[in-house]
Amino acid sequence: MTYPDVRGTLSEQRALADLTWLRVGGPADALFQPADLADLQSFLAALDPAVAVFPMGVGSNLIVRDGGIRAVVIRMGRGFNHIAIDGTRITAGVAALDAHVARKAAAAGLDLTFLRTIPGAIGGAVRMNAGCYGSYVADHFVSAKAVTRAGELVTLTANDLQFQYRQTELPEGWVIVEATFDAEAADPEMLEARMADQLAKRDASQPVKERSAGSTFRNPAGFSSTGQADDSHELKAWKVIDDAGLRGFAIGGAQMSEKHSNFMINTGVATAHDLETLGETVRKKVFQNAGLALQWEIKRVGEFLGDPVEDGLASESSTEQNA
Repeated sequence: MTYPDVRGTLSEQRALADLTWLRVGGPADALFQPADLADLQSFLAALDPAVAVFPMGVGSNLIVRDGGIRAVVIRMGRGFNHIAIDGTRITAGVAALDAHVARKAAAAGLDLTFLRTIPGAIGGAVRMNAGCYGSYVADHFVSAKAVTRAGELVTLTANDLQFQYRQTELPEGWVIVEATFDAEAADPEMLEARMADQLAKRDASQPVKERSAGSTFRNPAGFSSTGQADDSHELKAWKVIDDAGLRGFAIGGAQMSEKHSNFMINTGVATAHDLETLGETVRKKVFQNAGLALQWEIKRVGEFLGDPVEDGLASESSTEQNA
């Protein structure tokens, strides 16, 4: 395969395991790290339209399967990690870490504190409509800029993205490059104190020193019937996993954390196959115990090496009530 000339870095058959928090997965056909926006646009415009493109952030919410990805993986770096503040609006590049955005906003007296404990970068936060403590990206989103598969720069509104619980709509191959949020003004010291409290609670309840990808499964409900974020009636994935007796349950080198049962960890020797098999086994056992079909929050991409992982609910009928 001949790829367009770039000013950034293009590596063929690049292993991806070291780029994901779970440290598993095979190679991509190619990994492209654009130097800047113009480099990304020209590359996509010149790339054969038949070649698949997969935008990748910091790999905090991702399992790359052991067979790797038959696509060009696009990973943004320094040219896309800017953070700018104008009045009550914060514009951040797709590679800016969620925690950095929260901290810079707080220093300016703007409340995006819900981002402080969310792992990953802004691109993933927008794509997954990330949220916690009752706030979601959708609650603060103003607009985003993206590069189409043809290399054109476009502006996206909330209507374009169709925010839902832990997901959005984006055409195949489009790459978000920055997003703008609106935040309420608040006292910087109060915001810093709130974030410190959030970090303390996270560290006390989550396996932050283990190789994980954050929450494995979505909570069984997350948005009200009107589409607004609503945690008041939400079941917790960790609770139904606990009720099924699966805290600490392991397959191969993959384990549901003893500290937080909705966190899947790589104990050091897991393959992607171990992790996905564990997840599907948990889904099946939770369904058998509670009649709830847990939905993956971790994104799984690529090809299996050897036998594929069976859908744990393939022969079951789901009674889950998920918005």
